[in-house]
Amino acid sequence: MTKIISDTYEKIFELVRQIPEGKVCTYGLIAQKIGEKFSARVVGYALNNTHLGEDVPAHRVVNRNGLLTGKHHFNPSTLMQKLLENEGIKIENDKVVDFKNHLWNPSEGN
Repeated sequence: MTKIISDTYEKIFELVRQIPEGKVCTYGLIAQKIGEKFSARVVGYALNNTHLGEDVPAHRVVNRNGLLTGKHHFNPSTLMQKLLENEGIKIENDKVVDFKNHLWNPSEGN
């Protein structure tokens, strides 16, 4: 079971590494792209297991509405917003402003 989890997590990490700077992706789009029978929640679990020293830009993954639901896993919790703003993404009330224009869809590569 651990091998399946680590393989799935590595697929998730590799996909998240492809999100361009200044773009965000959703947990659901990532789950859909890896084609596994896992939910968006599994993507969240995987990203909770990353560390800032790893080259996985977990700050670029938001929920389906553009909300920074993973911010509580950053230390401090404002770090996710700060990293996104440093990439030119405006955040208001924990939500990506102009979400559709910042959304990167891994199936389309946009």
